[in-house]
Amino acid sequence: MLSVVVLISGGGSNLKALLDATQNPLYPVRILAVGADNPADGLEHAELYGIPTFVVSPSSFNNREEWAATLLSNIKHFEPDLIVLAGFMRILPPSFVASVSPRMINTHPSLLPLYPGAHAVHDAMVAGATETGVTIHIVDEGVDTGPHLAQAVVPVLPEDSETDLHERIKAVERQLLVKVVQDIAENKITL
Repeated sequence: MLSVVVLISGGGSNLKALLDATQNPLYPVRILAVGADNPADGLEHAELYGIPTFVVSPSSFNNREEWAATLLSNIKHFEPDLIVLAGFMRILPPSFVASVSPRMINTHPSLLPLYPGAHAVHDAMVAGATETGVTIHIVDEGVDTGPHLAQAVVPVLPEDSETDLHERIKAVERQLLVKVVQDIAENKITL
């Protein structure tokens, strides 16, 4: 059974997909805790499932290194096999990444290496892309530069607004994340 700590920053739709998957006794994953960088709405999903939560807000620290050290301490308390960044919108310092690498994965709403960073859906639309998608990757010290574990294509439709496209990407992202975490648990993907 793969043990996981999930980190979020927002509504937690990817987290909810993982939590729902764990209700199937054949899904070989256990979520130990959910952390956030703010009192995120998505923490409610964890609470409904009886999963412990923690918030480590950067504004409570003098610098990013102190914040990251406290976040890491909270994560290590649970001794997870894997850390999943599921809509976690903070760049983690190299010291944090090095201490857990390669056991930390992230979801990103584009077909990396295209459109890295926080505005991937907007960037794809501005570029006139006819397709974009989702990438699940190992987190390294760069921004969305780690090795890719899986990708899925989402077409950009002529009538798409940025919101419409992002919602369609999120639907694919949730399914892909659940599958990738299962594949890691079943040693079909090696980190």
